[in-house]
Amino acid sequence: MNFLSIDCSTDLGSLFLKIKNKTFIKNLQSDKSSSDLLMKLILDFFKQNNVSFNDITHIFVNQGPGNFSGLRSSLAIAKGISLSKNLNLLGYDTFKWASTKFLSKKDSFFCIIKFRGKYYVKKFDIKFKGISKIEKVSEEDIIKRYDKELKVVPSNMIKYFNENVLKLNNLYIADLDHNNLEFLHIKGLLDNNLIKPLYLG
Repeated sequence: MNFLSIDCSTDLGSLFLKIKNKTFIKNLQSDKSSSDLLMKLILDFFKQNNVSFNDITHIFVNQGPGNFSGLRSSLAIAKGISLSKNLNLLGYDTFKWASTKFLSKKDSFFCIIKFRGKYYVKKFDIKFKGISKIEKVSEEDIIKRYDKELKVVPSNMIKYFNENVLKLNNLYIADLDHNNLEFLHIKGLLDNNLIKPLYLG
């Protein structure tokens, strides 16, 4: 599968291309995620790697949670490219992306993120379906309620976590690998309808 992935959910976003057996990645600063700049960066990224939109069949876009302007711009750009180039558009979120390697590993597990100074938890079952709504929790809640549970934390967010949380038992720091998006797609775990930003209050 040949695809472009756009992630503008955090201060350090990324563009990722997979063409046959080759992959290309470009990191993005948060101030480069406005619609005009992002489209130019994507076009430059393709040109630098001698790739055209005809070389890809899918666009994957991170729906969040994350920065409002970054999510809004990246989803608008992804939808525009998808419509104009007749490409398949699919959405993913950071909870699911970080948890990919734990599919079928346990009966259930939890993914924890920290956004704007607040912790959020989502529970997944063995079929990788979210079996709880995203819940806002305090640091004390995490320490008391989730110490013995399998917990996954995205690697790009650990700098925001308190040391007491990172020292808990059964906590795994997961790298956010764009190649895992293809696996999620094959398993039918990406969103293909009503792709919209995931905002957390």
